[in-house]
Order: sequence, then C-alpha cells, then structure tokens
Amino acid sequence: MQWELFLLTLFAQPSLIVCHLYEYHCINEEKNWTEAQQYCKEKHTDLATVSNMADMKRLLNNSAGNMTEAWIGLYDQTDGIRTWYWSLPGVEFNEKSKTTEKFYLIKEKKTWLEAQSYCREKHKDLISGMKQLEDFLPVDENVFIGLYRDTWKWSDGSSFSFRHWNLQFDDENYNSGQCAMTVFDDGGRWKNDNCSIRKPFICYDDKVILIKENKTWEDALYYCRDHYHDLVTITNLDEQRWIQEKAKKASTDHVWMGLRYACTLDLWFWVNDKVVRYKNWASGEPVDDCDMSGAMETGGGHRWKKMNDLKEFNFLCSKP
Repeated sequence: MQWELFLLTLFAQPSLIVCHLYEYHCINEEKNWTEAQQYCKEKHTDLATVSNMADMKRLLNNSAGNMTEAWIGLYDQTDGIRTWYWSLPGVEFNEKSKTTEKFYLIKEKKTWLEAQSYCREKHKDLISGMKQLEDFLPVDENVFIGLYRDTWKWSDGSSFSFRHWNLQFDDENYNSGQCAMTVFDDGGRWKNDNCSIRKPFICYDDKVILIKENKTWEDALYYCRDHYHDLVTITNLDEQRWIQEKAKKASTDHVWMGLRYACTLDLWFWVNDKVVRYKNWASGEPVDDCDMSGAMETGGGHRWKKMNDLKEFNFLCSKP
C-alpha cells in the first residue's frame, strides 16, 4: 500500500521544469583537442557528444559570444577499422525492427552527403535499417541509402552514429590524426582539422550515471535519492537512446529504472511524477502483478522488462 499512497502524493505535485539528460557548455578558451578533452573530463564529463539533430540545435542555441567554430568529442582513430552505421540515429547496423515511417523517392541526382542533408532538411533522414529497406527500396533503380562506414569515434566511448559533416567532407581521404569541430556560421556543420590546432571547445555534463552495484529496486531507489537525485526516467526515444548507451556497460543483464507498477491502481508510473507515455516494452511480457518494477535490457534491443522488485541488478541514477 505504501507505493500506492506515494503515487497519489506524486500526482498532486505540479511539474513545470523541462530538463535534459545532459547539458552543453561552450568554453571560449583556445586549446588543442587533447587539452580540451582533458579540461572537459576534469571540470565536466567529457568533450561534447552529439547524438542527433536536436543536440545540434541545442549547440547552436548555446554558442558563446563570438565563437565561430569549436572542438567536439569526435576524433578519427589512428589506423582505425571502418565500422558500418546507419545514418538515422538509433538504428543498429544489424537491427530489424518494426517501422511506421513514410518513404519518399527523390528523383534528383546528388552526392551521398547532399542526399543526406536534403532528407534531414525536408523529411527525417536517408532510408535506414533492414526493415525500412524491405518495406520500400525500389528494385529497378540505383539509389542512395543511409548506410556508411567510418573510423571516427566519440571521446566518451559511446557508439552514436550521428554525423553532421559539411558537404565538402571526404571520408575517403586519410584522416588519421584529425578531430572534428562544429562551425557555427555553417549551420553547425562539422569540419575535420589537425588535432594540434588550438580552438574553443564544447564540453558536456552527463545527468545519468550507471551504478555497478547489485541492489533490489527499492534499495536502488533510495541509493539514487541519497547520493544523486532519483532513479532514471525515460520520456521519449532520444532519452531511451542516451540511457541505453550507459546500460551497455552494466555488469548485469538488466538495469533498474524509476518505473514502478501500482498494484491497487493497476497502472505503471515513473517515480519522479512523469506520466508513462513513451514505452519500450519487450514483446511477450508477463501480465502485470504486484511487487513489479521496470528494468531495461543491457543488450539486444534494450527493451523494458517487468521484473520482481526483489531481484538485484545494476541501476541508473539521474543527477540534479
């Protein structure tokens, strides 16, 4: 009964603050890429990771003073192995999932980067993922799809596939020893440059932390509230993608989130008063039952599972 009473108390509190799982900070000091990386890791979390176009818009809105360009956390590995990615953020290379997208065949001739830019400006992105290809790809024409490979990596070790290169970028060139910067007067598009050149840079503060301790759901909740802020909440697909990057590093096959089932009221709720609108449940889940909470898979599709809250997993806390 205590959680049902807790739920009613939560719903009685207004929630007017819009927050993000990570924050960007433009640093108007000139450093080479390695010095900038060290500065960001000491004073923030790391050099900026950019996971989608929404992040790019936030960077453009937060640009500091007269900065025209700035280092971000993307660098080209020395003699790195080329890895295949889909252009559309969040689609894994071997993923085959359901899609409800509408597709448009553009009968204009463009380079791959021009085609990607056109699709992002006019629609969403180049067609990406095996399911989208099966649903739409024309068999009688040669067309560009959103598949590419490169050797570029993010400083924080995340595997986000989003790239926003300018139209002159040529990844077929030998780019080892090069790092990426965003150019504010070119819509934030990225250029590569020698990492030793001194420039302003952008750091980010991560508001999500993975705790590699095994605890029950309730113990995890109180740990997060005592040491950070709360168990993590997921309200949209972008947040899901950001948080699942953290979950990949867990030592258990699931991680606890701030998702709880109210048995008496027969509904799921987030412990920070957010309504459960976005959902990522695995198929074939057991029926709702008392003493259940939500956990995310740390591999595969990172789907949500309904678990007995006495099981012990790693967990994800949000920071204030």
